[in-house]
Amino acid sequence: MNAPLGLGPGSRLFEARRKVLPKAVEGPFRRFKWLVMAATLLVYYVTPWLRWDRGPYAPDQAVLVDLANRRFYFFSIEIWPHEFYYVAGLLVMAAIGLFLVTSAVGRAWCGYACPQTVWTDLFQHVERMIDGDRNAQIRLAAAPMSVAKAGRRVAKHGAWLLIGALTGGAWIFYFADAPTLARNLFTGDAPWIAYSTIFTLTATTYVLGGLLREQVCQFMCPWPRIQAAMMDERSLTITYKFWRGEPRTHGVKRAKDAPALPTGDCIDCDACVAVCPTGIDIRQGPQIGCITCGLCIDACDSVMTKLGRAPKLIAYTTELDAQAEQRGDASVPALRRLLRARTLVYFAAWCAIGLFMLATLDGRSRLDVSVLQTRNPLWVRLSDGSIRNGYQIKIRNLEARPRTVELSIDGVGVLWREEGDRTSATRSVRLTLEADKVAKTRFFIAAPAAGPQRQDVRFTVRALDPAGETAVAASHFERPEAQP
Repeated sequence: MNAPLGLGPGSRLFEARRKVLPKAVEGPFRRFKWLVMAATLLVYYVTPWLRWDRGPYAPDQAVLVDLANRRFYFFSIEIWPHEFYYVAGLLVMAAIGLFLVTSAVGRAWCGYACPQTVWTDLFQHVERMIDGDRNAQIRLAAAPMSVAKAGRRVAKHGAWLLIGALTGGAWIFYFADAPTLARNLFTGDAPWIAYSTIFTLTATTYVLGGLLREQVCQFMCPWPRIQAAMMDERSLTITYKFWRGEPRTHGVKRAKDAPALPTGDCIDCDACVAVCPTGIDIRQGPQIGCITCGLCIDACDSVMTKLGRAPKLIAYTTELDAQAEQRGDASVPALRRLLRARTLVYFAAWCAIGLFMLATLDGRSRLDVSVLQTRNPLWVRLSDGSIRNGYQIKIRNLEARPRTVELSIDGVGVLWREEGDRTSATRSVRLTLEADKVAKTRFFIAAPAAGPQRQDVRFTVRALDPAGETAVAASHFERPEAQP
């Protein structure tokens, strides 16, 4: 049987992966990447251990996703399940913020702060510490297996697995009290979900950051395909100035010996390619693999400095500024490039959502009530001829302290607790609420049989403290249908 498309038995339909081994580089963009990596890793690993005093009735972990009690704590802010729209608002703000950054400075998020970038950068640094820089890694890869090579491989992959385990361990500390969970992990008393989460995140961090690396950015991440909609000719991107660099000389010696020849500044040293974490050649123009980290700028500037030529042959610039420089015109100030309709709209939307959320957080009530009418049976006729309805009432105390409240009804009848009797019925009752808890109580309401088939009833909960907060819920009182 013939192979399709005339391909032989040994033919491949795709190119095999060429492993990217980026070279270490020094420069302002590399230092900025170190700073961002240190800051983001510090925030990720240290945040679960920060303490925040909320009083004796609430956890003292500053940032905690308390799934057991369905709470989200962020320093002085506490989010309940019925307030999940705040979390949704934060996600919308994050998305708009990403749009804003992309429209202004291109893929800066991808180049500096994306978790895939941060952990891949960390893994590559560990690899250089063990295997050496780019040339040493190439030689080691080509060398036959030996005890020394095997030792380096074991050390490198062991370090990667350790980083992955620390990453998974830090993640689970956001969902429980960190010191307690840490002790339980080492004593074997932690729940199985904690160990399985650490195992899963260790594996994914190791595979994505250590093995797949740039393939995640180029083939798995959808963001490079989406970002084009947020960028235009005024967005900052990394650009190779071909009008300066072409035609290229080949080699440093020729560039120094023949400076008067009509050649460009690029000496085709491939330094920009050697340092690129995704292995692209920026001189070929904009590419999906470019994460705009700026390391190629550092590499090229160091070469230009050695040759005594002007820096920024590769530079952050906008398409309009690049065209202006090519014509010899003055470029537009960067601030003016940023202050344009697109970025202003994104920034205004981001600020509006943030201010609205802050305003609602500051003004929200710390007391809430919800009422669910019992539907089976809908009503019961009592011995004295009156009608009884049942209600499930939930009162949320959003304060980190116990509170005494008064529950009253308006519109019909009297009420009493399910565990009481009709003789204890009143228009209002007092309840003691536990700190930061939901009190669930079943009440009955009785009213004369004469009246409309469905009558409005209002439940009011008032806090008996100086704050005097109130919460109101509406429901109905049902009677049997009047007989003709």
